[in-house]
Amino acid sequence: MEPRAGPRRPAAAGNATAAGPPNESTLAPPSPGTLLAVAERLARCRQRRCIWGPMNLLRPRRLRSSHSYGAVLALIVISLVFIVSAPGTTWYPSALTFIETIILIAALWTSGLSTHKVIFAGLALLGLAVVLLQLVVDDDTLNGAMGVLNAVLLAAACCAVGLGVSDQQEINPQSILGAISIYLAIGILFAFAYDAAATVQPGNFFAQGTDGSYAVRLYFSFVTLATLGYGDYTPAADAGRMLAVSEAIVGQLYLVTVLAILVGNVGRRNG
Repeated sequence: MEPRAGPRRPAAAGNATAAGPPNESTLAPPSPGTLLAVAERLARCRQRRCIWGPMNLLRPRRLRSSHSYGAVLALIVISLVFIVSAPGTTWYPSALTFIETIILIAALWTSGLSTHKVIFAGLALLGLAVVLLQLVVDDDTLNGAMGVLNAVLLAAACCAVGLGVSDQQEINPQSILGAISIYLAIGILFAFAYDAAATVQPGNFFAQGTDGSYAVRLYFSFVTLATLGYGDYTPAADAGRMLAVSEAIVGQLYLVTVLAILVGNVGRRNG
């Protein structure tokens, strides 16, 4: 006869605890010190109006944006053609400022940094106000300030496009278009800087005895950016020389780093 099995003994509480899933009551809550440190960090971020917090909150919106930089590139090319072909009349600088404002709006929209119509309307109204002011007041100081403003608008557009390109999950043709847009915008940006320097500095901007027209300063800017060094125009003052040296360094570093890396990795996903 087989021996009868005795009654089962209940498992020990320690063994059941070890065999079963961990009890939620055993998980230690965050210490008060950790919560206090997080609260203090958030308070400092709000107090200093930290830019990284809002930028990270906007990142999903940027990732969902089109990132089609063909429109931005087309507007920059239109700006180039306008500078070269438009006559040097009183309305010319005003129209140029309005074009640069439209470029900034297109860069913000394409990169997904902002989709609020209020911001776009505010930038458009700012451009129109500057246009009207420049039409009414014809002053060398104001013209120099307009050159600085145009450079700031283009610099902001370059930052917007650069951030949008870096947010993409892969290096694609749109990334190349964005990089080319930034490169052309840098050339126009330094041309505006030369405009401002030629307006405010005493004497001629170029050692050849002339300040040059808008088209000449744009030509000089891209010759310097590409480090061609024709020598037909050279800055006469130290400020112009420093600008030219800075542009040449930026142009070379951009070509051999940013643009070369993008072209060499087209189609690869960012790891």
